[in-house]
Amino acid sequence: MSELAIPHQEAEQEVVPSFHFLLEDEAERTALVAEHRNWLRSIRRERPLPKNHYKVAVYIRYFNQTQYEDYLSAHKARFLNDLALCPSWEFVGFYVDEGSTAPNMESAPEWSRLLQDCFEERVDLIITQKASNISKKLSELSFCARLLAALRKPVGIYFVSEDIYTMASYYREDLHDPYFFPDADWKILPDDETRREMLHD
Repeated sequence: MSELAIPHQEAEQEVVPSFHFLLEDEAERTALVAEHRNWLRSIRRERPLPKNHYKVAVYIRYFNQTQYEDYLSAHKARFLNDLALCPSWEFVGFYVDEGSTAPNMESAPEWSRLLQDCFEERVDLIITQKASNISKKLSELSFCARLLAALRKPVGIYFVSEDIYTMASYYREDLHDPYFFPDADWKILPDDETRREMLHD
């Protein structure tokens, strides 16, 4: 093999794509979740109280499985049976997006509809089976929890599998962190039409 061929071969090896960073991100996320679960085991847990009145919405990410002929109906029936144990809770309805994993939020129409109903004060408690139904990104989950907690009538999310309630008192300080909100100098970006007018002036 010639001396010219060796550097060329090394250059080819350099451009081989590597996705090891994805595994590192997942490992970091898993470690953070494990650490949080250990912390939760050390404190008295808080959950939505059955005696309190809530307007409850159930969010389901539906992915057909073979355990039942109609998996979605069976899933809904389980939720309804549990909600029947809480007569003070007002069931608003099911919000169902399809897919085995959470997509980008903008492509989840039922999640978007649920958020709108929260903004319009039709819902003050969201129950969903697991956190990954909403997003696999901790930053997005945190954003949603903070956004809903900051409403005039705050909305909590209860994740059944993780047994996590976002409106628990031990999350309040993080949920109302003032650095999350815009400061006095924050300005709304102009819309497309206003920008065009500014450019023509």
